[in-house]
Amino acid sequence: MHVIEAKGFKIPIIGLGTWTLHGRDCARLTEQAIRIGYRHIDTAQMYDNECEVGEGVRASGKRNEVMVTTKVQPTMLAPLDLERSVKESLARLRLDVIDLLLIHWPNPRVPLSETLGAMAKMRREGYARAIGVSNFTMALLDEANKLCSEPLVCNQVECHPYLDQDKVIAACRRHGMAMVAYSPVARGGVKGDKLLERIGEVHKKTATQVCLRWLTQQRIAVIPRTSKIERLQENFTIFDFRLSDTEMKKIAGLARRGGRLVDWSYSPDWD
Repeated sequence: MHVIEAKGFKIPIIGLGTWTLHGRDCARLTEQAIRIGYRHIDTAQMYDNECEVGEGVRASGKRNEVMVTTKVQPTMLAPLDLERSVKESLARLRLDVIDLLLIHWPNPRVPLSETLGAMAKMRREGYARAIGVSNFTMALLDEANKLCSEPLVCNQVECHPYLDQDKVIAACRRHGMAMVAYSPVARGGVKGDKLLERIGEVHKKTATQVCLRWLTQQRIAVIPRTSKIERLQENFTIFDFRLSDTEMKKIAGLARRGGRLVDWSYSPDWD
């Protein structure tokens, strides 16, 4: 299994994102992904599907091999709210422990020191094996790593060829953190990309597979979401080829202004 190690914690380099997946489909896709070989499943309190994700993980019979991530929503970052919400997440997942617990979005209305204190407590008390953050900028990463008494192992952010995230990648590396890419295929936007298709023809791969390979070859973990079982296999079959340095540079050249897809009113000031 291809993994990235950060501060002694291993993160499988490819996972299943479950945003917008619900009901039986969510449980079935989660179980099927694990059967194919996925060992990293990503959910969040905001997705309202922790029950189904947990069901799929348990049904796979491979709970002990799978890293399950969930994320605390921004309205729950005050310490008592955070602790309560994490215990509720565990109850919904019906798992013994959350493998990786993240702050989903920063919330400037709650002091980061208080939130991180509660996150560290969740790890110390055994509710989470590891903790990290999501949607954190360079400045927030610097602040969080100074404030947190327990190691922060990753930053999960939007990352794909159309969005230049070099600054955040460098900040993660500086802090010894893994980078996990959500929307790694730009919500399906890479399909039909002429450059990615041309490179794909050389390697007998799809544009999507080339894109995922471009990220994982940089040691960035990816969590593509799909609602189709056949896509699970396509997204997973990316380790039997290698992109050349020239191909890597050409793909990096696709970054453009306005390439960001996920930007809410409560987003931080992006780098």
